Amino acid sequence: MFIGHFAVALGSKKIAPTLSLGTLVLSAQLVDLLWPLFLLLDIEHARIDPGNTAMTPLDFYDYPFTHSLIGAMGWSLVMGIGYFVFRRELRNALVVGFCVFSHWVLDFITHRPDLPLGFDGMVFFGLGLWNSFAVSLIVELGLFMLWFYLKTTGTKTNFGFYGFWFFIALLIGIHLANVFGPPPPSIEMVAIAGNSLWLLVLMAYWVDKNRMLRKSVRL
Repeated sequence: MFIGHFAVALGSKKIAPTLSLGTLVLSAQLVDLLWPLFLLLDIEHARIDPGNTAMTPLDFYDYPFTHSLIGAMGWSLVMGIGYFVFRRELRNALVVGFCVFSHWVLDFITHRPDLPLGFDGMVFFGLGLWNSFAVSLIVELGLFMLWFYLKTTGTKTNFGFYGFWFFIALLIGIHLANVFGPPPPSIEMVAIAGNSLWLLVLMAYWVDKNRMLRKSVRL
């Protein structure tokens, strides 16, 4: 899932208005931000397997540190506790931890049973929504909770308006390219391209900085 994770970040702005969209995106996409790095470092592994599911040609056969249930819980605690230690804001810290763990929950819905319980690779989870192309596309795009973010924030500068909609168009474009494009040439290219997700985190921080909370939002 791609759009769905960003949807969680956008929707969570309603729950935690003072959190930057950049922090929310960082949290909701944390394990997918770490995964390409772990691929490059040969800590985790994947292979190109066209037809693996209807939505992706990738076979995620070894990624226990980022995508296991125990791993997701660990990253959630690290991010949530880390945020609280530095900012002393319990509510926001809980939302950060929730966003991190939401990644595993959404992957559990979409992935085939390839999400490990822990690090031993003995038990796997996944409901396999990705086996249905049409349903996966409808569900993921349907999760895109722009309304919550737009009800919480308003435009402060021109970039706050145009930058936001460019950010949204870019996300949709990347998603459609992933879905309808050809399989990647190599796992190395997947890892390199995956590391570019950090640019979307930076863009989210910049967009949110150029927007302001609406007067009707209760802190």
